[in-house]
Amino acid sequence: MNPSEPFLSRAARWLTFASAATILFSIAASQFLLALALASLLLSGEKLRLPRIKWPLALFMLGTVVSLAFSGEPAAGLPQIRKFYVFAELLVVYSCLRAPGLPRWLFLTWAGFASITALRGVAQFAGKVQQAHALGLNFYDYYVGERITGFTSHWNTFGAEEMFAAIMLGSFLFFAPSFRKRLWVWIVCGFLMLLAVLLTETRGIWVATAVGGMYLLWFWNRKLVVLVPVAALAAVLVSPVIRERVESFVKPRAVDSNAFRLVAWRTGIHMIEGHPWLGVGPEGVKYHFEDWVPADIPRPLPAGWYGHLHNIYLQYAAERGIPTMLVMMWLLGQILFDFWRGLRGLPPGRSNQRFLLQGGIAVVLATLAEGFVEYNLGITPVLTMFLVVVACGYLALDEPPGKPQAS
Repeated sequence: MNPSEPFLSRAARWLTFASAATILFSIAASQFLLALALASLLLSGEKLRLPRIKWPLALFMLGTVVSLAFSGEPAAGLPQIRKFYVFAELLVVYSCLRAPGLPRWLFLTWAGFASITALRGVAQFAGKVQQAHALGLNFYDYYVGERITGFTSHWNTFGAEEMFAAIMLGSFLFFAPSFRKRLWVWIVCGFLMLLAVLLTETRGIWVATAVGGMYLLWFWNRKLVVLVPVAALAAVLVSPVIRERVESFVKPRAVDSNAFRLVAWRTGIHMIEGHPWLGVGPEGVKYHFEDWVPADIPRPLPAGWYGHLHNIYLQYAAERGIPTMLVMMWLLGQILFDFWRGLRGLPPGRSNQRFLLQGGIAVVLATLAEGFVEYNLGITPVLTMFLVVVACGYLALDEPPGKPQAS
């Protein structure tokens, strides 16, 4: 680092790093550090930078504001306006983590922190096995509603955090230079993260992790892609609980989530049909769900959470209208296009650029896959980590192809 660099510039960089890293432990700590990083950046006089997705991002925010203005209940939708603050993570990471090697160390820090949270999750799992046994309950029926959460409030958030960290670590091992340093440490970290993903028993996360992992394997060693279904089959055969969870895709029990998701999706389609342009307003799905349940769905509704639609495509269209949903798809598609184009311009061989871009594509693909069954980008820690990955991918695009990178 440059010793003559102004104090506020250094402060902005390390506060940004800390904000991006601590999201694995605490939303409050991460957002407090984000505020300090943003203030330091503004006071430092450094240039504020946003990647080339700033126009679809601005239009998405505008669509959200317009939907809120015409919803008739602006106060109810204010939480989604306040969530705009999370997007400041994109600004500070892209503006401040421009020193060579910093994004790399950030994702290795994620690997270490995610391993710690994974260990907590494993301990929670062991405790829940004991609890089910003490209560004389079938473990599967007990566990589906009481899954491990790590340091988060919900198993889906925990699973998504572990998935993102594992994907970026996988990309590092497959595509980064000098990956052999402390290799055994990173292998242990990867094992713990994948174990945590498995133990969350969150089917959408399982599928999304497989999508991201198979993408990385395909571009690292295509012959190994066949190991993914083999490993999945082995897990099903070895673990009765995993086998039951996989069977629940087609043979759901009363405790499984298939039925209530179908109700949520049908209700979302009904909302979109009624308000295709501006939606029912931000947060409107939560407050008006009962008003839009199709008449042919019997009551009482299946047990489940009806505060959102468990699908990012339906959620954005129902809340904010089809145009705003399409803008979000434009944003995600632009990221994929930019990262893929950047990869094609790289020289052969390992590089930090390749690691960041391949990992970025895998994270976006995993997010899109899980988005069919969960409103994942509506979860603050998941959105924060997603934005960090995207910002670091665009930082890699700013590096000239072939330029030597710090390892």
